[in-house]
Amino acid sequence: MLSVTLAALMMFAQEPAAASPPQAAASAEVQEPTRLEDIDVVGRTLDTMIRDFVGEVAAPNRGRGIARWEDAVCIGAANLQRDAAQYIVDRVSTVAEDLGLTPGAPGCAPNVMIVASDDPSSFAAKLVETRARAFRMGGSGMDRGGAALRAFQTSNKPVRWWQQSMPVNSETGERAVRIPGECANACSSPYDYAPVIDTFAASRLTSQIADNIFRTIVVVDVNQTSRVSVQQLADYIAMVTFAQIDPEADTSRYASVLNVFDAPEAADGLTDWDTAYLKGLYDAERTRKNVRAGTSEIRESIRRTHQELRAETEPQP
Repeated sequence: MLSVTLAALMMFAQEPAAASPPQAAASAEVQEPTRLEDIDVVGRTLDTMIRDFVGEVAAPNRGRGIARWEDAVCIGAANLQRDAAQYIVDRVSTVAEDLGLTPGAPGCAPNVMIVASDDPSSFAAKLVETRARAFRMGGSGMDRGGAALRAFQTSNKPVRWWQQSMPVNSETGERAVRIPGECANACSSPYDYAPVIDTFAASRLTSQIADNIFRTIVVVDVNQTSRVSVQQLADYIAMVTFAQIDPEADTSRYASVLNVFDAPEAADGLTDWDTAYLKGLYDAERTRKNVRAGTSEIRESIRRTHQELRAETEPQP
């Protein structure tokens, strides 16, 4: 683990910034976050804690299934010192590869953009103003809506992010939602303005439509990151990039990388909770019509990981 704090590396390329002094450690009275393998020693059942963690973290777009990246991802970074940028890009790309995705080669066009700023709210607002269509393309179920976009611009968190996903035909990969202003053929028929999906396996329980993330923008506030290491930041970015994570999720009860800005000592990087969540998401069958069913594989993945960890720590006969 890189022990150097982010303030030592994550400087604007144009003008190095002074490192902020480390803040005092969290109070000893704060309850210790629960590690996945330790659930049996707390007063809540395994299934309850798993269900609550997934319910707290998962944030699919309204009316849509839970989304993930499907294949290639290209990670880009801007406004970072070269060493920090290279480490973050390499680490996030490694997590992508572990999930079965294909990281882009050097020089690829980024569909994951990580930008550092010392005035992130002004930067985010200006970005949305000048590139509004890049944030809200207008297709049904492609983003979290106007209120979430306003929260992205005004957030006071160390890291903020915005994702877009696309409902697609899981059989062909073709877009399954209409984009305003686009049409096909002569644009003379209503069918020219909406994708036509040929159904191969009609069912009341399953659908051919799946949701794929295709763009993520991550904005890092350099004024609030002095307490974390570069690895912690990179793993946090990986978690919010490869899954639809609720920015307002309260994961303080769990040992998760999502807590590092409140309690840096809680996790060196992705924890068992986090990796099991991501593994379940990328192993999941996402073509069920019941939106809640999309999280069942994630819960099962966390449950299996718990069993494996307990088996490793229990004494052998």
